[in-house]
Amino acid sequence: MTVPVGLNVWSRLVEATFPYFDRTVGPFDSVWLPDHVQYNGHKVAEGWTLLTWALARYPDKTCGHEVLCNSFRNPAHTAKMVATAQALSGGRVILGIGAGWNREEYLAYGWPFPPTPVRIAQLGEAIELIRRLWSDSPASYAGEHYRIADAHCEPPPVPIPPIMVGGHGEKHLLRAVARHADWWNYGFTEHDLYAHKQAVLRAHCKEVGRDYDSILRTHVTLPLVMARDRAAVEAKYLRVPERRRTGQASSLKALTPEEGVAYYRGLADAGMQHFVIGLLPDDVETAELVAEQVMPAFN
Repeated sequence: MTVPVGLNVWSRLVEATFPYFDRTVGPFDSVWLPDHVQYNGHKVAEGWTLLTWALARYPDKTCGHEVLCNSFRNPAHTAKMVATAQALSGGRVILGIGAGWNREEYLAYGWPFPPTPVRIAQLGEAIELIRRLWSDSPASYAGEHYRIADAHCEPPPVPIPPIMVGGHGEKHLLRAVARHADWWNYGFTEHDLYAHKQAVLRAHCKEVGRDYDSILRTHVTLPLVMARDRAAVEAKYLRVPERRRTGQASSLKALTPEEGVAYYRGLADAGMQHFVIGLLPDDVETAELVAEQVMPAFN
């Protein structure tokens, strides 16, 4: 089997992000960036600027976000930015987008923070509006949350970028995936839970008349920690900051290469089609071990 593998690194140490990618990204197919404006007091770079820099710096890589927060940008403007980046990069952009969740940054930057179902409804409208602009310019759209009138999107994106929706909420978010997403990004590590989420998504797809298999399933590990033997893995795991081991966005796995092959093979057998390896910004060893010993088992 062939499973594309991308790299994601947390951007809180801006000066380390791209030197790290420079050392590690070569064997991987894609580069993925986060999108936060602040996060528990850490230094965080702005996500869209990171993406444009990555597209220019790595001209052989596909680039995207895991994931853009829809609330941070007017969706018509997002459509325009993605279209321009797609033209400049020769078609290497994936629009990863989600409903947002980190209340801290909404309040700090003065954005409204409506309840989760409202943010997901806004996400669905945003994707409809973005697709309309990409395919039917000048475009008009009138929803409950967003509106455009005779809006032009030049240059048009060629090809139309895939839209990846990140999240796992069963009642609202996975229904939005069924209705709107080309890709579904999932971040947790338990195989049984993934199987359950798949079943929920299948049910939503059936309800809205969508072929479940038309949605590409991608998995992100945030972060992955790998060392050559179990003792080294345990020691390395203990050096991971507590918030990365237990925080809301964590799906940390600490594995040897042999365990990594078994883990990702299990996910692939369960239906995952693309992997993103999230790494700590000083952990070159994990990227090297994935490239040398894990990826060859699939590719």
